[in-house]
Amino acid sequence: MSELRPILLAEDSPNDAELTLEALADNNLANRVTLVKDGVEAMDFLRCEGAFSKRKPLNPVVVILDIKMPRMDGIEVLRAIRADPSLKAIPVVMLTSSREERDLIQSYELGINAYVVKPVKFAEFVDAVRKLGGFWAVLNELPPENLHNH
Repeated sequence: MSELRPILLAEDSPNDAELTLEALADNNLANRVTLVKDGVEAMDFLRCEGAFSKRKPLNPVVVILDIKMPRMDGIEVLRAIRADPSLKAIPVVMLTSSREERDLIQSYELGINAYVVKPVKFAEFVDAVRKLGGFWAVLNELPPENLHNH
């Protein structure tokens, strides 16, 4: 059986990160979730650099990004992922409080797979993340890890 790919969560709000992690855990997903607090850490994780230089180079099953993060925001991370041949096939989901139309349009122009606005009500938020995790970690079919070598 092939190794389960991790889920990468980039979220700078400790409260939203905790809620998202709990909701993913409620789904009983076997995938390990790695939490990073900004876009620079997200790119370090994806490129196996910095604090993540010793991690096994296995692309995540999905990257869940907040848009508004320090140092490097979610749009910049998405742009970097789609520009990198070894990362561009990774599904990316924006999980954000931004209802700004330009964020939505720009995300889709850059190749986002889904754009989810964080519901204000806790129960709705947990339900949305649970469904997100179940779809991307269980139902979605990914291309082979070595796709970019073909």
